[in-house]
Amino acid sequence: MVQIILVLVLAYLVGSIPSGLIIGKVFYKTDIREHGSGNLGGTNTFRTLGVKAGIAVTLADILKGTLAASLPVLFGLEDMNPLLAGVSAVIGHTYPIFAGFRGGKAVATSGGVLLFAAPLMFLTIFVVFFLTLYITKYVSLSSMLAGVCAVIYAIIDWDIPLLIAVTLLASFVIYRHRANITRIKNKTEPKIKWL
Repeated sequence: MVQIILVLVLAYLVGSIPSGLIIGKVFYKTDIREHGSGNLGGTNTFRTLGVKAGIAVTLADILKGTLAASLPVLFGLEDMNPLLAGVSAVIGHTYPIFAGFRGGKAVATSGGVLLFAAPLMFLTIFVVFFLTLYITKYVSLSSMLAGVCAVIYAIIDWDIPLLIAVTLLASFVIYRHRANITRIKNKTEPKIKWL
């Protein structure tokens, strides 16, 4: 039990590493929380610092989720589902202790968790995300539809632990995008220009 708690805490701390803040300040002398949406995720990094920084932050955030989900295996905890550690990392990414509890919107880190725990699902939602993004140019809508797709996938596959985890993650992603939903309805949501 102590090891499980340790892994959950460690996963939260891994998720809390503020990739956007670090890359913004070290390489661009910019705190991206003071620009755009104020979030520390990849989307705001793309808008604030450009494509290279956006890609770097997105990949780093994905890696956080993958690393966190792998912790139970690294610690030899065969009875601990990697998704538990993954969800803890997503909470850390969204409410990071290292950045005043102001983080990203949970998309890339959630994807990183699935990359480790359910790689085929990850590939499926990756395709859904980019198809939606190509058609609509809305990152927020693409993120939410990818989350819904993950839930449908888990229902079809009927993997109960995975279904519970992706339902939590998808709900979290949609909750974090509630302001974006309003802007999409009002046709004021920014569209990407790089795809």
